Amino acid sequence: MATSMIVKTQKNYLIEWKNTVQCMDCVEALKKLPDNCIDIVVTSPPYDSIRDYKGFSLDLPSLGKEIYRVLKDGGVAVMVIQDQTKNFGKSLTSFRTIIDWCDNAGFKLFETVVYRKYGAEGAWWNKRFRVDHEYVPIFLKGERPQYFNKEHLKIPSKHGGKTMTGGGTRLTNGVRIDTRSIKINLMKCRGTIWDYLTAGDGSRLKHEHPATFPDQLPIDFIKTFCPPKGIVLDPMAGSGTTLVAAANLGCNFIGIDIAEEYCKIAKQRLVIEANQIAAELVR
Repeated sequence: MATSMIVKTQKNYLIEWKNTVQCMDCVEALKKLPDNCIDIVVTSPPYDSIRDYKGFSLDLPSLGKEIYRVLKDGGVAVMVIQDQTKNFGKSLTSFRTIIDWCDNAGFKLFETVVYRKYGAEGAWWNKRFRVDHEYVPIFLKGERPQYFNKEHLKIPSKHGGKTMTGGGTRLTNGVRIDTRSIKINLMKCRGTIWDYLTAGDGSRLKHEHPATFPDQLPIDFIKTFCPPKGIVLDPMAGSGTTLVAAANLGCNFIGIDIAEEYCKIAKQRLVIEANQIAAELVR
């Protein structure tokens, strides 16, 4: 009887929290949700000491286990992360987290996308390389994604429409097959390098948060991995970029953040965005 009461309570939380922002610790919050209820997670943790996050800390190993539990079979967790450089060495937080979530939380690493950004050109980069990227590991629960559609990610092929020769390939056993003519498609897969310009991205309200990612990034991942009307979770919602993307795409969402200031920003953005969508529909 006690177990059924816990399950019922978790289901109530899922219903009550749908399309809201909850201000609380993300690991404790996820414990209130039932197993296998979320379609996709798109988030970015407050890694290392690259930004000041109001003094809050995060237990990434525990978070990985809770995210795995609440995801549906075939659901994915997308994480935007980088490493701090200190004394000319990287912290390796991104790599440690990937290994931990696969070895201990239960995930498979579906792929790692590199989010290519355009770092400042300032002269202070005289001791090391300018950082033009962040890692975006995509963690998979189960055998294969429950939903996958990358049509919207296709980009023009450089040689699209042309016929090229010399398309010989080598088989696993080392035998090389004969060369042949290949017609290059007009469009191709974006691949694993995703370019986003951050200049002019988002509102002033969004950038009251110290660490944001581009508005288009969660849109691309949600459209790829989330079934229509699915539930999108961001357990470290920050300024609410993932939540706004989910709302714009007609998905349900749950946002969680421990900082009241950031929850307020996310809620304000959701209201403003909803008004903008309504105004466009009236037109």
